[in-house]
Amino acid sequence: MTILVTGGNGQLGCSLRLATAESPHRYIFTDVEELDITSAEAIDAFFQSERPDVVVNCAAYTAVERAEEDEVRADLINYKAVAILAAACKRHDATLIHISTDYIFSGEGYTPYTEEVAPAPINAYGRTKLSGERAVEESGCRHIILRTSWLYSEFGNNFVKTMQSLMTTRSEVRVVADQIGTPTYAGDLAAAITYIINSNQLAKCGTYHYSNEGACSWYDFACEIARLSENNCKVTPCTTEEYPTKAQRPRYSVLDKSKFISTFGITIPEWHESLAQMIKR
Repeated sequence: MTILVTGGNGQLGCSLRLATAESPHRYIFTDVEELDITSAEAIDAFFQSERPDVVVNCAAYTAVERAEEDEVRADLINYKAVAILAAACKRHDATLIHISTDYIFSGEGYTPYTEEVAPAPINAYGRTKLSGERAVEESGCRHIILRTSWLYSEFGNNFVKTMQSLMTTRSEVRVVADQIGTPTYAGDLAAAITYIINSNQLAKCGTYHYSNEGACSWYDFACEIARLSENNCKVTPCTTEEYPTKAQRPRYSVLDKSKFISTFGITIPEWHESLAQMIKR
């Protein structure tokens, strides 16, 4: 099979490069320099020449704070470009694996979100990502939507690397303790996507949740980063109100993975284990 990966230079794209290094399939990794996914003409030309069987859309506008002031740009990448990709997949009989987010939920309550819970995003990033999901569904293309959360990796910018950097230059860091979710190692998500493709389970269309197992606050996450990094920087908890941001964040966005596990037969690692593995790498 020929598989197109958009957003190939991002965290998940780079993790997929590692996961598929010895794959028998033909992977084509692109980023904005090689393929403008906001251009229907560019996408159509790519499909005509390369004829991908599968598209893994890792491209996204993920700057949650900036999206509040730049929702037009976020909408272009998270919604309109996704609609273009989905329409192309429908026309060319390709399967779309699209990555979405826990931020499509409001964060009210303290029960892990199943796929059946109605989305209610509370920020621009979540709104644009939800529009992207709906564009995929309305296109009629074969698709698997994977919602994930708190993604981190060895690549790019993320919470783990930011914390490690701050902890080497400061004696204390303050981290929000009243927002609960699940850190997800991009290497694990890449392995899951690769498994779905290699085990020929692409026909199991629908929306699924994938994050590492367990739950924690950003404060808990930071404490574990400090411990595993053998850093003595003091980590102090604070409230959301004490750390105001432009974008509202869900207070609770833990995802229920039972549908994903039962459908694809994949064991999901616990977040502590995966964080230790990433930091060791």
